[in-house]
Amino acid sequence: MINKIVLSMAMLRMLSGSIELIAAIVMLRLNQVDKALLVNSGLAVVGPLILISTTTIGLIGMSDKLSFTKLLWVGIGVTCIFIGILKK
Repeated sequence: MINKIVLSMAMLRMLSGSIELIAAIVMLRLNQVDKALLVNSGLAVVGPLILISTTTIGLIGMSDKLSFTKLLWVGIGVTCIFIGILKK
């Protein structure tokens, strides 16, 4: 039987991949650089949201196996990733 946490994480990743593929098809159909760039900008919101959601679900699934200190370190790591991505 598939673990519900793993299934949730995989479904979010499948959703993310589907959105990426649909966006690529839309870009090809629009066939204009400015509109394709606009679609691509919308994807910039989806990626981090999926990352946060998937990581949160995974951490909730592991919360009973990890100490508070280890969870804190994981949280700090994820925060550093976002600071690195979003910092200009």
